Amino acid sequence: MTIAPPLAGIGRVVLAGLADLGRIARFAASALGHLVRPPFYPREFLSALLQIGWFSLPVVGMTALFTGGALALQIYAGGARFSAEAVVPSITAIGMVRELGPVLGGLMVAARVASSIAAEMGTMKVTEQIDALVTLSTHPMKYLTVPRILAATLAVPVLVAAGDSIGILGGYLVGVTKLGFNPATYLANTRAYLEVFDVISGLMKGAAFGFIIALCGCYYGMNSGRGAQGVGAATKSAVVAASVLILATNYLLTEVFFSA
Repeated sequence: MTIAPPLAGIGRVVLAGLADLGRIARFAASALGHLVRPPFYPREFLSALLQIGWFSLPVVGMTALFTGGALALQIYAGGARFSAEAVVPSITAIGMVRELGPVLGGLMVAARVASSIAAEMGTMKVTEQIDALVTLSTHPMKYLTVPRILAATLAVPVLVAAGDSIGILGGYLVGVTKLGFNPATYLANTRAYLEVFDVISGLMKGAAFGFIIALCGCYYGMNSGRGAQGVGAATKSAVVAASVLILATNYLLTEVFFSA
């Protein structure tokens, strides 16, 4: 008897999460359907591309720079236990390109962009601007959601590529200035062991993460509650959902790409 209430509470949470995931999936299917049907709004797309891509570059770049440097230090310290310090360049590059670049870049963009989109759309809903779009025969999904999802799906892989390069640069700077690596040898080892598919897999992860980020921001923003409290709750939910889905999707894509 004492076990039943806690289990019931866990069950309610799980069922609510699955129901929310189902609603997000339906929202995503609707957005994809509108993506291929006119009308299109190129000005909204370009504005979203600027906001999501260009303005996210500094935070992604700084995150990647320090992550690459810290990764080089950790790999050197671990490799020293087995007299394998020479693997620092190759492992740093592979780790940044396959995992840390896409995941950390996606999480940083989620924190910045998903919250921004959710707050913007939530405010528009509270002030009845979305209802005004419907009155003007403009579909909110086409005008607000589709441009942002398309822009994020295209912009985040570019941010991931920039973050990968900056992260490898961070590892290079630490390796050369602090760990005593020869610059030419460090770059040669990086090129020798980094494969094209490593880069492609990271960019594909970035595209998936960009789609998730914009999708969560738009979904929770357009379904936010009334008032400032509702907008705040939508913003928090968008960031949490985007972050969790990014980590889950990263595992699934890693399993698909590298399980063999």
